[in-house]
Amino acid sequence: MYNLIYSKSASKQIKKFDKELRSRLLSALERIRIRPSPYVKKLVGNPYFSFRVGDYRVILDIKEDKLIILVIEVGYRRIIYQ
Repeated sequence: MYNLIYSKSASKQIKKFDKELRSRLLSALERIRIRPSPYVKKLVGNPYFSFRVGDYRVILDIKEDKLIILVIEVGYRRIIYQ
């Protein structure tokens, strides 16, 4: 099972969301801890991965050798990729 680590900016972004969306995001992240590869998508020209939760996207860095998922950024789908 992978460990989830949140960056400071991701923690701040998650705290800004309402309670319902926050619990939805956190439960979705807990689900991918077992095996993230079927749920994430590699970003083109970038070493990171994208994880979709409704209209929101989570940018992740997955360290396979250390079994760590680093949550880098969380945001609305139109804004997150800019």
